[in-house]
Amino acid sequence: MENSEKLANSKEVIAYIAERFPKCFILEGEAKPLKIGIFQDLAERLSDDPKVSKTQLRAGLRQYTSSWRYLHGVKPGASRVDLDGNPCGELEEEHIEHAKATLEESKAKVATRRKEQAKKAREEAKAKKTARAATLPKRRPQPAAKKVEQPVETRALNADEITVGNNVSVNMGKGNMPATIVEINKDDVRIRLSNGLQMVVKAENLRS
Repeated sequence: MENSEKLANSKEVIAYIAERFPKCFILEGEAKPLKIGIFQDLAERLSDDPKVSKTQLRAGLRQYTSSWRYLHGVKPGASRVDLDGNPCGELEEEHIEHAKATLEESKAKVATRRKEQAKKAREEAKAKKTARAATLPKRRPQPAAKKVEQPVETRALNADEITVGNNVSVNMGKGNMPATIVEINKDDVRIRLSNGLQMVVKAENLRS
């Protein structure tokens, strides 16, 4: 027994009428312009078919004739066809212009919708990135590296350099400090530091 279950949607209706009338309706490639009033012919041919109603046929036919591939087929030189594929006259100029305008309008709407979707996707991605960044622990600033002072190269004084008035450096443990020799008493040398303080040091602690 043949399955008489109703077709679910316009896509199934189009597939069904393309199966029943393959010389008129096609599912792939550029469609043929249809005879004016073909809905009535279609409704009469399928009046006893339990699978499809007139309402479904009208909706399916509307979707078929508004598709880009059908609108592409409505062009100069093309002929309309009936359900059996027989030619039913040339297309009128106004119908060709209407199909062209409808196609351009449809493509423009799709392009606008795609731009809006792309913009929305970018905004959502940006929002996710911002939200993700907000949940990440903040990195503490790294302390600045301490500047390492290079040690000043010094040398021990020669005997003839240990003279009153000579500018020298004195080893103070943490580093060398500038000083001036003010008095010499054998191995003991009195010096005056840059801050005015005087002190006695061993000659061996003086550096150049």
